[in-house]
Amino acid sequence: MLEIEIDGNKIAIPAGGTIMDAAAQVGVYIPHFCYHKKLSIAANCRMCLVQVEKAAKPMPACATPITDGMKVFTKSDYAVKAQKGVMEFLLINHPLDCPICDQGGECSLQDLAVGYGGSASRYQEVKRVVKEKDLGPLVSTDMTRCIHCTRCVRFGTEIAGIMEMGQVGRGEHSEIMPFINKTIDSELSGNIIDLCPVGALTSKPFRYTARSWELSRRRSVSPHDGLGSNLAVQVKNNRVMRVLPLENEAVNECWLSDKDRFSYEGLNSEQRLTKPMVKQDGKWIEVDWQAALEYVANGLKQIRELHGADSIGALATPHQTVEELYLLQKLMRGLGTGNVDARLRQTDFTSDTALTGAPWLGMPVAELDKLDRVLLIGSTLRQDHPLLAHRLRQAVKHGAQFNLVNPVDDDLLMKIANKAIVAPQAMVNTLAQIAATLATHTGKTLPATVVPLVADIAVNAENDAIALSLSSGERKAVLLGNMAQHHMQYADLHALAQVIAELSGATLGFLGEAANSVGAYIAGAVPVSGKAGLNSAAMLATPRKAYLLLGAEPELDSQNPSQAIRALQSADMVVAMSAYKHAALDYADVLLPIAPFTETAGTFISTEGRVQSFNGAVKPLGETRPAWKVLRVLGTMLGLNGFAYDTAEAVRQALLPHDEVPAGALNNSLSSFKVASVAVADAVMRIGEVPMYQADAIVRRAESLQKTHNAEAPVAQVNSAMLANLGIVSGGMVTVKQGEARAVVRVQVNDSLPQNCVRLASSHAHTAGLGAVMGEISLERA
Repeated sequence: MLEIEIDGNKIAIPAGGTIMDAAAQVGVYIPHFCYHKKLSIAANCRMCLVQVEKAAKPMPACATPITDGMKVFTKSDYAVKAQKGVMEFLLINHPLDCPICDQGGECSLQDLAVGYGGSASRYQEVKRVVKEKDLGPLVSTDMTRCIHCTRCVRFGTEIAGIMEMGQVGRGEHSEIMPFINKTIDSELSGNIIDLCPVGALTSKPFRYTARSWELSRRRSVSPHDGLGSNLAVQVKNNRVMRVLPLENEAVNECWLSDKDRFSYEGLNSEQRLTKPMVKQDGKWIEVDWQAALEYVANGLKQIRELHGADSIGALATPHQTVEELYLLQKLMRGLGTGNVDARLRQTDFTSDTALTGAPWLGMPVAELDKLDRVLLIGSTLRQDHPLLAHRLRQAVKHGAQFNLVNPVDDDLLMKIANKAIVAPQAMVNTLAQIAATLATHTGKTLPATVVPLVADIAVNAENDAIALSLSSGERKAVLLGNMAQHHMQYADLHALAQVIAELSGATLGFLGEAANSVGAYIAGAVPVSGKAGLNSAAMLATPRKAYLLLGAEPELDSQNPSQAIRALQSADMVVAMSAYKHAALDYADVLLPIAPFTETAGTFISTEGRVQSFNGAVKPLGETRPAWKVLRVLGTMLGLNGFAYDTAEAVRQALLPHDEVPAGALNNSLSSFKVASVAVADAVMRIGEVPMYQADAIVRRAESLQKTHNAEAPVAQVNSAMLANLGIVSGGMVTVKQGEARAVVRVQVNDSLPQNCVRLASSHAHTAGLGAVMGEISLERA
């Protein structure tokens, strides 16, 4: 600890800190532009110049390390004169366009110019003008305003992991620009808007729509992935105008993914469903809520009486709130059936009877960047979990060894120590190899259920290197991503991952796909843990007479869309509770408009088991109602007990009386599950990952996100050897077949893919008619 005096305040702070760190500790504000606590020190704006006793000149507070006995003066005439001099230089070429600048009202330069700027400029020459840059559909530029703080440049290299912007030129000819006139395509690109201290980089979707002082602010939580990023939802005239990060070091720090930041456009989509609708004689008519709910209640009663309660099924998306999922399963079990599931994209459910709790991350999110060794199994990490990818990237920067078992070899923007890029049907075999050689490296014994499977298995060099990596280090994690959880042998992957974690002393974790992937288990909206009922795949493989859809668009959200559509079309009644008009117009009988997360109170349980509640930011649109209210009234009309809730808080208290997950409810262990086989099939398999901006109903309708490169139409990717065998030229059109399902798409060569694989995204309108996301597939010339 070193003693330092700042403006007469004596404090002791750890050695290695800077004057800026010390000032923050005692609450002394030092003006700055280029400094940011999450970025490296650049010291190029010079606005933080302070007076240091015995120093020959003013010193930059952000870059000056403290020394024992140092005396610093931040408000002395000497310091203020230096700061005013810097401000004068910054304003020399800055345009006087504050009235039309989107940064107005929240601009650091504007604020500091009040205290450190002059009443008039001594500079009489012509100001410079900088040509605008096209950074894509999300970020707008006015580069004449740029003060060259380089925050955006440092963010790209240090946080996003990719250098998409840089600085060229010298003096007043300096410019910040993307390389070779490329757009900014990082999944975290919107953060440069927050980082920019002036109006050089602003939000393109928000541009010229509102002033900052016109906006009211509401706390909320993102529904789009398992992290549960904290949001500040900004509202004007009962309309969400902008979403910004709400700082929480334990969750999203001060960052947001583009999906979380720009998806609000989908809330105001023209496809919003605002009135209940009932189909009569093949035509949709708008009705009042009473008529719609009576129609639903009477229909469910009749189907239960004629065919039994087991003929009714409920499919929910895990993006719904815990309260809604809880009431949905309570409604179904009140009717006499356990046919309710929120795991629509899961294919393999054979381990359900062996689950001992809700699969979760296995550790706090904040510990990810402190790991020494990581094995990631089956994940398009940057697409599925942008901010978890950032934390793992930081771990690698600090020396962690990152190992990967995956069917695709996307650039994760970090150093990969070892990787096994194998076809989906070879992933179980690969994990078995790692487990076998890991037992050798650690001197531990394999479980008896695994020994026969690996007795004669050959271990290749890549898998041996992964095992060797996991046998060292202290803080380790074995993580299963979305693709592993959608895998046709998910249970085997889970079991072998558990073996690997136990042999290596690692934590076993799951990267939750949606806001309530964990919450669905806690709410009982899955047929596991002693709750009898059919899973989502069984409900669609053997069609029910009636379906309740909660927020689900099965044609895009299910693991086998063509099968789902056939099942829904064959049902006697389909009730779609949705915020949007979607393909349910073709197969549903009733559409009930429910509120998205900004129009209702609710709770999400993140992948780390964190319970986060929020209130609505705006009033429900039109006659939209929160889904928990719809389910409450429907339960009452059906004559079921236990639906007398007046508020969402009351529903939450019934499930989570202490506002936290019950002890022991989170557990990744399988009890006595046996791996069936590690044999590798010869069939050609589809790799059908969910595209980043097709993950849920709101994101699909966010116009600006749909204009990005990450939202381009899916193409069938295969390696060049397979393409040559098929006699097809890259760039041509092919017919993709899965059983009776067909789709015509463009084909593209991708030599990073293993043999016998076709990478073709799911959850997209172009591929919605196909079959299983990881099923057998064939290609032929169109």
